[in-house]
Amino acid sequence: MAFNEWESSPDPAMPRSLRADAQANYDRLLEVAARMFAREGADTSLKAIAAEAGVGIGTLYRRFPTREDLIEATYRNETARLCESASRMLKDRAPLEALREWMEQFVDYMLTKQGMADALPVILAAHDGLRLHSREALGEAVATLLDAGISAGRLRADVAAGDVLMALGGITLISGHEYQRELASRLITLLLDGLVVSRDGASVTA
Repeated sequence: MAFNEWESSPDPAMPRSLRADAQANYDRLLEVAARMFAREGADTSLKAIAAEAGVGIGTLYRRFPTREDLIEATYRNETARLCESASRMLKDRAPLEALREWMEQFVDYMLTKQGMADALPVILAAHDGLRLHSREALGEAVATLLDAGISAGRLRADVAAGDVLMALGGITLISGHEYQRELASRLITLLLDGLVVSRDGASVTA
């Protein structure tokens, strides 16, 4: 790639900063890749990804020399995007509404991961700590949402963020497919019902 497309980055583990136009191409490629991996799987056409993103296949290969590079970048990007959304949602939504929306986005995130299922285990195995880092980041996002709900008096204070994350994982195992998306939403409602406190401050199920 042309040298002037990039700006230096102090962290060799992260992509160097791109010029604004190159960054836009990079972001579009990851957005389209996530959607197409979820819909068609890890073997989806890279040419189709590039075309839908509005760039040439050469641009895709300059950013991601191998399919595995694109899958890894998509996984990292989707994880970061989901984690960062927790605080953002709380700025303009009530805690319970924010938690529900985040849970729905978690199911979509898992759909993307399932689409990359054939390639992702090898990538995670090759990058020591990546799986653990992702799990910890997701747990922190859930904790942020739970703490907001607890502070507002809407959610139980005796539920661990890790347990909620495990429950969401179970929902996606049962119903984490596009044709079962409504079932996933219904199960999320049941999970939320178990987290909400009644008007007298006790848990609904107490």
